[in-house]
Amino acid sequence: MYLTQALHRAVQQHPERIAVRFGNRQRTFRQLVDRVARLAGALQKLSMQTGDRVAMLSLNSDRYLEYQMAVPWGGGVLNPCNIRWSAAEILYSLNDSGSSILLVDETFRPLVEQFRRDSSSLREVVYCGDGDAPAGMHGYEALLAETEPVPDVVRRGEDLAGIFYTGGTTGFPKGVMLSHTNLCSSGLAIRAEGLATPGGTYLHAAPMFHLADMGLAVPHWIEGNTHAIIPAFNPELVLDTLERDRVTHLLLVPTMIQMLVDHPAMKKPRDLGALQTIAYGASPMSEAVLERAMAALPGVGFVQAYGMTELSPLATVNPAYYHTAEGRKLGKLRSAGRASFCTEVSIVDAQGCEVPRGTVGEVVVRGPNVMQGYWNKPELTAQAVRDGWMHTGDGAWMDDDGFIFIADRLKDMIISGGENIYSAETENAVAQHPAVSACAVIGIPSEEWGETVHAVVVCKPGETVSADALIAHCKSLIAGYKCPRSVEFRDVLPLSGAGKVLKTKLREPFWQGRERAVA
Repeated sequence: MYLTQALHRAVQQHPERIAVRFGNRQRTFRQLVDRVARLAGALQKLSMQTGDRVAMLSLNSDRYLEYQMAVPWGGGVLNPCNIRWSAAEILYSLNDSGSSILLVDETFRPLVEQFRRDSSSLREVVYCGDGDAPAGMHGYEALLAETEPVPDVVRRGEDLAGIFYTGGTTGFPKGVMLSHTNLCSSGLAIRAEGLATPGGTYLHAAPMFHLADMGLAVPHWIEGNTHAIIPAFNPELVLDTLERDRVTHLLLVPTMIQMLVDHPAMKKPRDLGALQTIAYGASPMSEAVLERAMAALPGVGFVQAYGMTELSPLATVNPAYYHTAEGRKLGKLRSAGRASFCTEVSIVDAQGCEVPRGTVGEVVVRGPNVMQGYWNKPELTAQAVRDGWMHTGDGAWMDDDGFIFIADRLKDMIISGGENIYSAETENAVAQHPAVSACAVIGIPSEEWGETVHAVVVCKPGETVSADALIAHCKSLIAGYKCPRSVEFRDVLPLSGAGKVLKTKLREPFWQGRERAVA
């Protein structure tokens, strides 16, 4: 199995089908393959050899899509840079991976001087924005124009396809090594789950540097489908693109879904009849937001996909059926689903033994989707992958039908007065208040209880609610010890590049000066 295999198939079977749409540009598969082969040749002329890492720091674009295929086509290894990171964090990923070539767009061009000065590995920079290349950089379109297409090197199987850095929420970022088999097996599983159908169009609305987007795009490559792209998530632009490009499949994280369904543009009459499926994942979504989304987009199938970068990225799927009125009666709506194809999932205790059904333990996953390891971090790899099982660090329980229910990140578990409190449950209660737009729940230090539950809340525009009223609301839904003891109101929550709430940032002010960040 290899990533570029899908391109060969597509250009053989339907060369004139539209492969990509971005703004006013669109290209067929014949045109796309030609550009991919030229870019691969250009990177080789810039001294990319087999196994060399090539980085990209850019907003979403058609050129990002070409980069994702051209690097393996030419024998290199992908290193998509997190656009939400600081310059220092990006520089760390460049140096840690040993990336020798960087593609950069206009948004991030001002960082190039620092990278050139401080990087130990960077040799060449390609400007992939529109217009002429700045001094000292190669122009993307000029490189393609002056380079002949080259044959596909055909890296495959266990050959390294990419290094995908984790969010850096704790300590130094870790580079997740994924092979062609890892990515293709996960893509085939996603296709088998029905998240890509023949003749469809997939919208890249989530950031393309993140494996959630690339992973969900792989089955659409396999199908030879069209890729519609927007530079970055914007609710109105998403709706316009869904309508204009007749998009069939979309991936959004819960925060994006909430922003989409609450946006005023959602109230305008639109033809979204082509939209078949919205896959969501990356973080828990409150039932209140999910209910609003399903009401706003009737006829669209909502599918929860649970996984992580280390799993290429899919582990489990909760199909659209269990989101329907009939399916919800089976009590699976809050589930992250069951093990996907070619994947085993188990819930284990600290000794690695499977726990009884209904008991919270750690989610572990085994299959061809499990990463090769962390780049240059063999000790961390050995801790994470044991006997072939990837230890996710997520707490969950499994029901008698094999559905798993995520309780929390184990490190996010709050222990108050000896009781284990899983923040996802409290967040779900808070989010059901009509004035609440978004929330995050953390544990903060308490001399009496060890930790107490603290809620950070964003209200809907024009709405207000008092802390006391919100706590009373929660007490009507969940046990008192699970309810917030304190409430903080903010305009926004801090988010990672993948759209996850950065709870480490929320905890920092409360735990500063202490030896541990938990009680």
